[in-house]
Amino acid sequence: MPEPAPVPASEAAGSAAAEPVFAVRDLWKVFGPKAERIPGNKEFAELSIPELRERTGCTAAVRDVSFDVRKGEVFVVMGLSGSGKSTLVRTLTRLIEPTSGSIAIDGEDVLSMDKDRLRELRRHRAAMVFQHFGLLPHRTVLDNVAYGLEIQGMGKTERRAKALEVVAKVGLEGLEQRRPSQLSGGQQQRVGLARALAVDPEVLLFDEPFSALDPLIRRDMQEEVIRLHREEGRTMVFITHDLSEALKLGDRIMLMRDGGVVQLGTPEEIVANPADDYVRDFVRDVPREQVISVRRAMRPAVDGEAETGAAIGPDTLVADAIEAVARSGQHCRVVDDGRTIGVVDHARLLAVVAGLDSDTEGKAVAAV
Repeated sequence: MPEPAPVPASEAAGSAAAEPVFAVRDLWKVFGPKAERIPGNKEFAELSIPELRERTGCTAAVRDVSFDVRKGEVFVVMGLSGSGKSTLVRTLTRLIEPTSGSIAIDGEDVLSMDKDRLRELRRHRAAMVFQHFGLLPHRTVLDNVAYGLEIQGMGKTERRAKALEVVAKVGLEGLEQRRPSQLSGGQQQRVGLARALAVDPEVLLFDEPFSALDPLIRRDMQEEVIRLHREEGRTMVFITHDLSEALKLGDRIMLMRDGGVVQLGTPEEIVANPADDYVRDFVRDVPREQVISVRRAMRPAVDGEAETGAAIGPDTLVADAIEAVARSGQHCRVVDDGRTIGVVDHARLLAVVAGLDSDTEGKAVAAV
């Protein structure tokens, strides 16, 4: 199994600046007989999943995983079927009990929580949105949304008022009295999302919630998540096997394979600097200009360039910068906080699109 990529210095600094919502360290989940013998055992560390199963009868669904989820971010866990991502998200609230390691939410040890504290975690602090909606068929939309509040003991008038507010927030106004069987798949998923939002959790945990939806409905639901995140700034952990969904939603992406972490970084870091051939194959067909910013394309300004050319921000995507350069017919200044920190031109931008670094830029220019 490939070694996980090192955590960037910027990420380490950010993590030190504020306590993470979730802090996961050295997490293992092993299924099988005497599972506790597997974590930390050097004899088994390098075995593949089939080899481990043959030797021990065990399957390591999550292998020595560590990460932080920062407050207010959309943290995406991505991987193919069998990579361990869904098992991982279920361990965060102990829907699946980890074999070893540590999990903390706001500094509180999740693994030491008793039944009452664990129930409070699941009902109030970290709400789950599943692929299969799990709606109560005999209840209306409004009553499905209010169900979590009912479990919490909230009075009928108050919980219905709260449910009405959340129903409107997810675009289901006018459908409050319908039953789930009268709704489309996308509408049912909105009910599931509203039910999770109604309890006002600190973290929303999404386990491949849109994978069963038609592409157009899926896109609408992705936009809904983006809108809600923009309006509320709520922390989200999102599980998906779809790279385009991960790139669209994630502030950071953790890519898993065979239970372990292959790479963790921003979408731009993963597309621009894949950790190994496995990640490189994943991102091979991604339009780089739609993900990478001009920070990676700019060069120092020379001969008065800092005073000429259109100004663009350092987070401007390469695709937008190409349009700006084409319109102006010259380089563009990259300006941060009123100061020119570099310039981009046609050649630098094309080199990024081609996947070439600054050392090979000259070859890219020659090719153009």
